[in-house]
Amino acid sequence: MTIPIVARVATLTVMPPNEQTAPLAWEPDDRVVERANLTQAMRQQGVENFREFHRWSVTEPDAFWQFVIGELEIDFVDSPSRIRGSDDPADPQWLPDARFNIVTSCLDHHADAPAIVMGGETAIETLTVADLRSRVAAFSAGFVAARYRVGDAVAIVMPMNVEAVVAYLGIIAAGGVVVSIADSFAPHEIATRMAITAPVAVVTQTRSLRAGRELPMYAKCAEASATPCIVVDAGGATALREQDIMWDEFVVDDAAFDPVALPSSAHTNILFSSGTTGDPKAIPWTQTTPLKAAMDGRFHHDIHHGDVVSWPTNLGWMMGPWLIYASLLNGAAMALYDDAPTGRGFIEFVADARVSMLGIVPSIVAAWRASGVLQPGDWETVRVISSTGEASNPDDYRWLMAVAGQVPVIEYCGGTEIGGGYVTSTVLDPCLPSLFSTPALGIDLVLIDEDGPSDSGEVFLVPPSMGLSTELLKGDHHDVYFDGVPDVGRTLRRHGDHMERTQDGYYRALGRIDDTMNLGGIKVSSADLERAISDLEGISECAAVSVPPTGGGPERLVVFVVASPEVTLDTDDLRDLMQQAIRTGLNPLFKVHEVIEIPALPRTASNKVMRRSLRSSYATADGV
Repeated sequence: MTIPIVARVATLTVMPPNEQTAPLAWEPDDRVVERANLTQAMRQQGVENFREFHRWSVTEPDAFWQFVIGELEIDFVDSPSRIRGSDDPADPQWLPDARFNIVTSCLDHHADAPAIVMGGETAIETLTVADLRSRVAAFSAGFVAARYRVGDAVAIVMPMNVEAVVAYLGIIAAGGVVVSIADSFAPHEIATRMAITAPVAVVTQTRSLRAGRELPMYAKCAEASATPCIVVDAGGATALREQDIMWDEFVVDDAAFDPVALPSSAHTNILFSSGTTGDPKAIPWTQTTPLKAAMDGRFHHDIHHGDVVSWPTNLGWMMGPWLIYASLLNGAAMALYDDAPTGRGFIEFVADARVSMLGIVPSIVAAWRASGVLQPGDWETVRVISSTGEASNPDDYRWLMAVAGQVPVIEYCGGTEIGGGYVTSTVLDPCLPSLFSTPALGIDLVLIDEDGPSDSGEVFLVPPSMGLSTELLKGDHHDVYFDGVPDVGRTLRRHGDHMERTQDGYYRALGRIDDTMNLGGIKVSSADLERAISDLEGISECAAVSVPPTGGGPERLVVFVVASPEVTLDTDDLRDLMQQAIRTGLNPLFKVHEVIEIPALPRTASNKVMRRSLRSSYATADGV
């Protein structure tokens, strides 16, 4: 049942710095404004300010996305007959009758231009567009030689390195579908995602070295499934199963680069996002999703042709594919660092690779600040920093902008099912730490609380926009995103974040409305965490919640437990046991902050656990 209310679509008016209530950390000068991609785009459209440009992008979506396609110089074998094939905002059917392969546009730049800059313990190396095109062609030819067919899915479970990028582009160029699985997942979590998508093969590597630790890669994939593996030799003694093959034996050298032309609706990538039920949502990306990622990179992150873009990430997180498209479709190179980004080595890599746009997550910034590895003067080429994945700490980000050389931090919030961000900032707006200045171009939002439209409430998106998903694998897309949304006289799409709009027109993230949390930049549901620890002895019930510290920063995982009858719990010992269970059964990146024993879990009349009540009581009692 829908609730009839009158909606107020969010509008923004940025106040002059001296009228803002939040402390200003950065303001664009004339040089930044003149150079910005946005400035040039607004001049082409004859508009005078960004608010007018944004309004045009959402009121005239066909004209806006036609403009984006032209700016990105997308190569079509058969051009679209129009921009949308349907007036239904929930299913716009982008680019009907078009046939193309998005990989062609990724690699149609000057052959000698840098495509990938890589480094780690070794010296900086550069892969040109011609080099990358040749390697992608070799992998695609291997796909065909293996008798895989157009539409077949191939999983990738490995760190974000050159081979991962080559496999990603090679699968799509051959007409296949990438299944993105985070390399940090435990074997049974890998198996769950493979069961949903049924890939014909898995691309992985023998091992991964990170911060001095050796992590198994191939062994996890072999344990997870009987599916054949294509294995990159990353060192270490590894005996392959009979059905597996080494990378060098799979690829076909000197193959022609000839990506398969497909409809715009063809799936290119399946990514996963945890929902509140505990089952991962399998979200298909189509050939139009990369246009959203590249548009955000071009206009919100100000990525220019010839730039170098770095974002420590993984193909299992949407920012991995985002990095590929936001860099290559804009004629920029991506910078890949083959180790942990928290140490001095990464700081020096950013300088040596001459990174111009740097993406981070707040926990990385906190580590830099605590250790002192980043010092004033370390970076000369970084122009823009962006942050996503979790709530940021304003003090950390004010420090970062100063130490990095008075550059802006573009806050960026979105989702796998969006293909990028829905609320973010621009280099034309004053930068207020940990705040967003605008909805993303091409999309708008409404904030709604229990009483209707509000300056603080649940986020509902206003479709259509390229990038927004239109289907789920083995799930009801309409039920998840559209069923039961407030009736405002126009189509709204559920997103589930909690935001507030400040008095000076900016936005502040307040976490999730539902029980999905971000831990270390990775989405996970309470149900996933509770399932991993529910078999521990002495526990009758448990509830996992995330609580952000005062002033922002990475969310903390707090577990409330009810003891079994006649059992006395030692919460410190229990915390260690839970940490081990989560590390081996779910993901080693998730850390248990505290375990609290309570007599009973608070529940609704329908017997649902009131995690919001637990979160609120913890914040009040602990002063976080």
